[in-house]
Amino acid sequence: MALARWITPHPTGIHIPAIDMWIDPSEPVARALVTHGHADHARGGHQTVWATPETLAIMDTRYGAQNGVAVAYGESIRMGEVDISFVPAGHVLGSAQIVLDHAGERVVVSGDYKRRADPTCVPFQPVPCDVFVTEATFGLPVFRHPETRDEIDKLLAALRTEPERCVLVGAYALGKAQRVIAEARAMGFDDPIYLHGAMQRLCDLYVDLGVDLGELRPVAGAAKAELQGRIIVAPPSALGDRWSRRLPDPITAMASGWMRVRQRARQRGVELPLILSDHADWDELTRTLTEIAPKEVWVTHGREDALVHWCMTRQIKARALDLVGFEDEDD
Repeated sequence: MALARWITPHPTGIHIPAIDMWIDPSEPVARALVTHGHADHARGGHQTVWATPETLAIMDTRYGAQNGVAVAYGESIRMGEVDISFVPAGHVLGSAQIVLDHAGERVVVSGDYKRRADPTCVPFQPVPCDVFVTEATFGLPVFRHPETRDEIDKLLAALRTEPERCVLVGAYALGKAQRVIAEARAMGFDDPIYLHGAMQRLCDLYVDLGVDLGELRPVAGAAKAELQGRIIVAPPSALGDRWSRRLPDPITAMASGWMRVRQRARQRGVELPLILSDHADWDELTRTLTEIAPKEVWVTHGREDALVHWCMTRQIKARALDLVGFEDEDD
């Protein structure tokens, strides 16, 4: 008998018909369960949103005040005959896996997740289940992320080697930017870190929500000489635009799991690739599936074919859901 027949995957999201709720829908709906605050999972316009308090705060910051219902990690709510709980996903601040229990079956919708330690968010919590709904952003054996400490050490070494320059780090505004800063702090870097204006709101929100990022200063208004020997964090789109020309001979860096692909680094003109991902790599994806031991695996987006094949060779039923709207963000 097929598992989880009470859940219906659609191109625009995962629907639970019995309670008319959607998980990470790509279009506005009446009732949305949201795993985390990235724009390809959390969109504005829903009538009511259930998410962690941190994700709701992120959505408020990005889209304006939400009609939100906060669900803390470990808290369970009952909607009709479905029990719903949120457990940590380790992706970004507030990210959650959504656990659904109904008719004697358990489905876990993981959203995006990683297994590496991250000082800005709660670690991933494995939950045994019948059906595990997983991403596969880095779902190819070639993707094996290096140690975080080694990548941050490359960043700090570049500052020491060329103190007359600055290091301009392109980083996704939600999650990656704050992680780069917090990882540098964890390695003892206490100097002020400078921010492009587009990073300010979400960094301020992280601080308001209890994440220590140390001293942050805006680039705007800073003299060129003041920025020598400094780390500057900016959106990836700012790396090659006119804004960066006022900086002191920047060493262009980018923090992303995609920096494993040399062609991507060359296309962006990146001098210092930092392989730092907020997604699970191939070994972490397969280790997670082994640990959770689901009867079925559903793959939402990414490199689905390889992960589906890996499952099938281990007698785990698997399929790709072909959802739309999920992006290869700058990770």
